[in-house]
Amino acid sequence: MHLRKRVLVTGGAGFLGSHLCEVLLNRGEHVLCLDNYFTGTRDNIAHLIGNPFFEVIRHDVTFPIYLEVDRIYNLACPASPIHYQHDPVQTTKTSVHGAINMLGLAKRLKARILQASTSEVYGDPAMHPQREEYWGHVNPIGLRSCYDEGKRCAETLFFDYHRQHQLEIKVARIFNTYGPRMHPNDGRVVSNFIIQALLGKPITIYGDGSQTRSFCYVSDLVDGLVRLMDSEADVTGPINLGNPVEFTIRELAELVIAEVGRGGSIISKPLPSDDPRQRRPDITKAESLLGWKPAIALRDGLRSTIAHFDRLLSEPGSRELMRV
Repeated sequence: MHLRKRVLVTGGAGFLGSHLCEVLLNRGEHVLCLDNYFTGTRDNIAHLIGNPFFEVIRHDVTFPIYLEVDRIYNLACPASPIHYQHDPVQTTKTSVHGAINMLGLAKRLKARILQASTSEVYGDPAMHPQREEYWGHVNPIGLRSCYDEGKRCAETLFFDYHRQHQLEIKVARIFNTYGPRMHPNDGRVVSNFIIQALLGKPITIYGDGSQTRSFCYVSDLVDGLVRLMDSEADVTGPINLGNPVEFTIRELAELVIAEVGRGGSIISKPLPSDDPRQRRPDITKAESLLGWKPAIALRDGLRSTIAHFDRLLSEPGSRELMRV
């Protein structure tokens, strides 16, 4: 008889979480998907519901929960500025109380636990590209700090539980990730640009579009998370997971227009507060410790993402729900 690992994925109905649940099920794991559906949706996991080794639990990680599992992926937290700024106090609670509750569960079970941290812990970086040793340049009282500082505090808690209770921890710092099942109203550049182009609207960039980002396709990112979880116990991280190929926002807009074949004009608006000018991971540690690097080129990943949003927009009433 195959002894399946019982794996808890918090935020499992979200963009990243749903792809992770899918991969874990394909690996033969018994997956418990926990989500409060603030940004996650049942649509993201509907195709998994019939699997006898997939369970869905509606729950908010800011409250304790008692389960029996072998491993925990803690992905629960709104990750786009529009969503995490909607209720900034709750965002901080999700990062901090959520981490405390999941770490407490892991401690009781002696389970290995992975934290989905973020490149936002680097803030508007003075080091480029960003290495894990860099402590960051973060505004602690800005509009983005509920997320940035919440995730930084979560990392603190993970390492304190590791040092104080010998808990097996893994911390991944996730850079910009895109792909099918992104929330259509998350305000991120990839989803915004694709929907604007598909609707034949002008594409909106902020500032002159010279700020840079690196874009990692979701299947590459999930592969990195799984490799990190499976790595030797002394590989705690933090480890950067992202695509080191850098693009300006204007280049991304032009590429989306070319792939969609509609739209065409680009308009500019003022740069938001605390928006980082540069963002690119140094993935030397991921390459050496995990044997991981992204395989999907931006143009190829955009094609499947565009196809996903094209299908979404063809559904009745969907266009009225798009805020871009």
